[in-house]
Amino acid sequence: MTAREADPGCEGAPARRADGAQTLERGLGVLRMLAEAPHGLRASEVAAALGVHRSIAYRLLTALTRSHFAARDAAGRYRVGVAFYTLAQRARPPLVDVAMPVLRALAVELGATACLVVPDGAHAVAVAVVEPPGPGPRFSYGVGHRDPLDRGSAGLALLSAGEPLPGEPERVAEVRARGWAITHEEVTPGTIGVAAPLRVPEPADPAAVNVITHRRSVADRAVPLVVAAARRMEELLAGED
Repeated sequence: MTAREADPGCEGAPARRADGAQTLERGLGVLRMLAEAPHGLRASEVAAALGVHRSIAYRLLTALTRSHFAARDAAGRYRVGVAFYTLAQRARPPLVDVAMPVLRALAVELGATACLVVPDGAHAVAVAVVEPPGPGPRFSYGVGHRDPLDRGSAGLALLSAGEPLPGEPERVAEVRARGWAITHEEVTPGTIGVAAPLRVPEPADPAAVNVITHRRSVADRAVPLVVAAARRMEELLAGED
């Protein structure tokens, strides 16, 4: 008798692993939904978004609630729980803390949205966003916003922060040479993006400072300010005052 024959549970092990991975992916998907729904979600809404039976959504929500990653209010709506916030705070990269005051100053100076972006697969993802104070237009751009890495000022700046790659677009090399990127309506209609790469100590991924505006005059004025903001963040990360 072989070891495989002797273990009656061995035959079904791959299926169980697949089921476990699917459950984990669904649970993480639910957690993301809750994080993006400030007013909370009902189990039926989660089920509809996942395309599963309500009982499956309820089990996922119950597991998240038991571990305090979700909380259920008196109206039966689920929101992210205290464990989500404490874990996020503990895992908060130092770069975000360094970036926030610099981004605030940049947003005030330009009257435009300023953000810090990092790469995630084929996307540039905003990990810190500061909107300008006072009245004025607001872009639908918040923490977690994802743009294609191969389009827009943020993505080009991130690509330029790395070493040259065979076959990379010519404009990535151009951004690397001059130290900043500017693009017009490549991601969001009616907007201009200005970004500068930020080289951070290994093993952290590269990052970029990005400003979004609908005014050309602001974009032109933003170029040296965005580059200076990136250099300031590098200095702060290096421990310089």
